[in-house]
Amino acid sequence: MTDISALRKCIEEKGMSITFVAERTGILRETLYNRMKTGDFKISEISALSQLLNLSRDERDTIFFAMKRE
Repeated sequence: MTDISALRKCIEEKGMSITFVAERTGILRETLYNRMKTGDFKISEISALSQLLNLSRDERDTIFFAMKRE
């Protein structure tokens, strides 16, 4: 399960907009917005986002593979 708030925070901290991220990763802006609503990213999208945002493995795992808490 994707931690959407952590992803948004990371994008903001890097000084990027959703439109910029979409353009640089090759993900359609509308698709990126939809993915951020559902948290359902493809592996290729996770890879592109991780590379653009310069995420470490731990950061990537924390954002995109967060365990659901009850």
